[in-house]
Amino acid sequence: MSCTDVLAIPNVRRVPAFLISACSGLALGLSLIVAIGGQNAYLLRQSLRGDRVWLVAVIFVVSDIVLIAAGVAGAGAVLDRWPQIAVVARLAGAAFLGGYAVLAARRMMRPAGLDVSDPVEGSGDRRSAVATAVLTALALTWLNPHVYLDTVVLLGAVAQGQAGGRWAFAAGAAVASVTWFTALGRGAALLRPLFARPTAWRVLDGAIAAMMATLAITLVAAA
Repeated sequence: MSCTDVLAIPNVRRVPAFLISACSGLALGLSLIVAIGGQNAYLLRQSLRGDRVWLVAVIFVVSDIVLIAAGVAGAGAVLDRWPQIAVVARLAGAAFLGGYAVLAARRMMRPAGLDVSDPVEGSGDRRSAVATAVLTALALTWLNPHVYLDTVVLLGAVAQGQAGGRWAFAAGAAVASVTWFTALGRGAALLRPLFARPTAWRVLDGAIAAMMATLAITLVAAA
């Protein structure tokens, strides 16, 4: 049963409309964000390594909230009016995803097991590691045109149909982002014993390389 179906139940006809809108935003937000994509793959890998997990998760969540707010405020109409922006975003995103696919493929060829007793967090050049995590997280979000299509255009369009409840709808979608990235960042750590084996990393990085390359090809074809 969808969130909007609750209005058909006699005993809940008095549920405030803003709660219905928020529930709808939560459901749609989860349906979009749970799909496998660059953000999820990167956060999964960071969580397995124990490397700047919450920094990456916060960047994803804050970026999503900004994009959701922009979509509800009507930024989707801007993208429709100037499609050239989408073309540039697709090409830039394809270049970045292609590069990331190459890096993942290289890691796949030289896998290393994860020492679960010695997390990556805090080791090596901290400043360089933080900068890399921040820039990668930002690029995977803001250079990915699918984020704009899903979050700004689609969520924004559905929100406009919520009349006075559009910001409640946006709040529900924002909660979906917070919930998903928190769960992924926390839950993936439970798989660390499995990834003490180099073979497991080979499989993961191979899947990430294939996914990133496929996304890059799709973006170039659509440009």
